[in-house]
Amino acid sequence: MITRIEFKLNHEWIRLSVDSERTLLWVLRSDLGLTGTKYGCGIGACGACTVLLGGEAVRSCTIPVINVKGKDVVTVEGLAMNGHLHPLQKAFVEHNALQCGFCTPGMILTAYSLLLTKPAPKEEDIIESMEDNLCRCGSHQRIIQAIQSAAKKMRR
Repeated sequence: MITRIEFKLNHEWIRLSVDSERTLLWVLRSDLGLTGTKYGCGIGACGACTVLLGGEAVRSCTIPVINVKGKDVVTVEGLAMNGHLHPLQKAFVEHNALQCGFCTPGMILTAYSLLLTKPAPKEEDIIESMEDNLCRCGSHQRIIQAIQSAAKKMRR
């Protein structure tokens, strides 16, 4: 059923007429051209489709778009401000924490959500938080280092 919905996307209110049962993932990628959010497994198990919903990391492949009506959604494209990368994005580059880059947007948004609740996470906190985001390239140690580095910069 086509429904008109409004929600905040990357700091801007948008209005769409969409099938209310389509997933947020496909609305972002196909309708809005925000391809940073990746399709991985389609069942919320890999983390490639992670976005922030009200500051919390969620899997957009499992959320009907109607569920974001009136809410705040941020994709990896929404972290950069005024043409400047967010400290997490910079840290992933600086620590070479992205090989193929496919998992990187989901990793960054999951880390961002963690840092909202724990600005000074221990390594164990980072590992636990990132556990459900899969990286096939094996960049796990560099990802942890990038998150630790960004956390320090964000606290300043």
